[in-house]
Amino acid sequence: LGLSEKQATDLAVQTLYGAGKMLKDTGESAATLREKVTSKGGTTFAALDSFRKDELEKIVFNAMKAAADRSRELGK
Repeated sequence: LGLSEKQATDLAVQTLYGAGKMLKDTGESAATLREKVTSKGGTTFAALDSFRKDELEKIVFNAMKAAADRSRELGK
C-alpha cells in the first residue's frame, strides 16, 4: 500500500489506541461508534464492506474458537 513497516505499525497502533480511547471515554458501544464514523461510500465503509465480503467475522470466530479449544486441551 506504499507504507513502510514503521508507518504501517504506527498507523495501526494509533488507530487501535484512538478506538479504544473512544470506547472508554464515551461509554458507547463499538457498534454505535462505528456507525458514527462510517460515511456511506467513505474509506471506513469500503474497509467494512471488504471485511463482510471476505467473511472476516467468521475468520476471527474460528481463530478464537481454535484458541479456546486448545486452551481447554492444555488445561487438562
